[in-house]
Amino acid sequence: MSSIEVSTQTQYLEGDSAPDEDKYVFAYTITITNGGEVPAKLITRHWWITDGQGEVREVHGTGVVGEQPHLQPAQSFKYTSGAILTTPVGAMHGYYEFEADDGSRFDAAIPAFSLSLPNIVH
Repeated sequence: MSSIEVSTQTQYLEGDSAPDEDKYVFAYTITITNGGEVPAKLITRHWWITDGQGEVREVHGTGVVGEQPHLQPAQSFKYTSGAILTTPVGAMHGYYEFEADDGSRFDAAIPAFSLSLPNIVH
């Protein structure tokens, strides 16, 4: 069985945001590492993005940032994308669907992470 590890970093993009218009823009950088013994290709992504009022937006599609990385054991793939919220805080979580070179398919969880203005959440 393959083991995919997912880590995240987030950043508030003040220059792209317009709080007076309820527009808060965040960048998130994801690092995906194949911790298993079998090469695997990322097929799809599935996200749930929740704003500070509990509104949930579901996003799914093929690959990430236009790519479907094929990861060898111990190889990592890093990408940056973004999310726009109508509140200064929110959260994201989801999963990636992978296909291993042996033909098996499996999901790799993306642990929940917060999106928030600096120093707003203690």
